[in-house]
Amino acid sequence: MSNQPLASLTQPQRDRLAFVELRVRFIGEIRRQDLVTRFGIQSAAASRDLALYKELAPGNIDYDPKGKSYVLGPDFRPVFDFPPERVLSWLTQGFGDGEPMRLKAWVASESPSRLTHPDLDVLASVTRAIHQECPLGIEYHSISSGRTEREIVPFALIDNGLRWHVRAFDRKSQEFRDFVITRIKRPVLMRDADVQPHERSDQDIQWTRIVELELVPHPDQPRPEITEMDYGMVRGSLRMKLRAATAGYILRQWSVDCSPDHSLRGHEFRLWLKDHLALYGVKNAVLAPGYRSPEQNKGEP
Repeated sequence: MSNQPLASLTQPQRDRLAFVELRVRFIGEIRRQDLVTRFGIQSAAASRDLALYKELAPGNIDYDPKGKSYVLGPDFRPVFDFPPERVLSWLTQGFGDGEPMRLKAWVASESPSRLTHPDLDVLASVTRAIHQECPLGIEYHSISSGRTEREIVPFALIDNGLRWHVRAFDRKSQEFRDFVITRIKRPVLMRDADVQPHERSDQDIQWTRIVELELVPHPDQPRPEITEMDYGMVRGSLRMKLRAATAGYILRQWSVDCSPDHSLRGHEFRLWLKDHLALYGVKNAVLAPGYRSPEQNKGEP
């Protein structure tokens, strides 16, 4: 890092430099116009910020004259220490681009922290591959197969409530699958490899298919009117549209009883999926509590 410490800069300057680092590390590139648009500054000021970041952290960014943008340097070392929650919030929701700060809360609040966090260097490789639409070589560790070498074509992050996945085409199985980011090691962007038409997200049937689900208060739980209040139900039901690829995760996270005869017991099952057939053909419906496919129901006495 340069001899000029971050502490000598103004807070607005540090916010803009933090934005530069986030963009380059997790997206792979930044243009002067990105700073102009994000912070409402003049082009000359944006150029000064980029030059200052380059001075503060030599080797972190390089200018690409062909793309007219600054790209990730080969010797990148982060200047800012971003917590994983902040990065994932920025990547998926697009707010909070400035320098990480601990601000005084207006009201006291507590939220449980996650038990697992993705390695930010691995996450950065995944998100750059998504943004640059290129395949990613990975070492993947799974419970069923152990350690395997794979090439994937990632296109989206998925939060299942417990851990983060990346949705990708898997060249090994020739299927679209979810990969747990904490199980990915040694990612390498394959910038010179082409992505084939059948590997793109618009060919992922489970991703493009939208399922409509109607959730109602569990028939065997007391005080359904309280459940209606808690979930903001309209006329006794909550209607939602989800991607088929995420439906099982969300139904499990919310502890929705998906059995056809609302047979699950337990205080956690306050919601019931009114029509279990709405999940027909949804691959990860197996994750939904109590779900049985029509074929399973036929086989029962």
